[in-house]
Amino acid sequence: MNANFFLDTNIFVYTFDSSSPSKQKKAQKLVADALEKGIGVVSYQVVQEFINVATRKFKDPMSIHECHQYVETIMQPLCEIYPTFDLYKKSLETMKKTGFGFYDSHILSAAIISNCRTLYTEDLKNGYKLSGLTIRNPF
Repeated sequence: MNANFFLDTNIFVYTFDSSSPSKQKKAQKLVADALEKGIGVVSYQVVQEFINVATRKFKDPMSIHECHQYVETIMQPLCEIYPTFDLYKKSLETMKKTGFGFYDSHILSAAIISNCRTLYTEDLKNGYKLSGLTIRNPF
């Protein structure tokens, strides 16, 4: 894996949020860089969370067909981390070390396992460092 950064679900959600043009533009650039330069990665968890939000919580929810196309063309090329018991063990270790909840620890662990240097998210403490990974809020 040659990824430099890991994208959390909220980055993908903001690519569709026209109510926040500044965040939308930054999110779109991160996703474009991830795809075009091959420097970004996501986990299966990000894909699952995005599908849930896009089809149920967007102001204008995506149809199943639209979501399928998006996942296939945008997220599948970036998805490199899938569930394994090693990932679950790492997530539990991360929970113990950080005090974060399971799902946040699972995202952190996926980013660490994928050898990313940066985790882009709005949901965790900006600047927090763990195992060579730095959390950055791009907004």
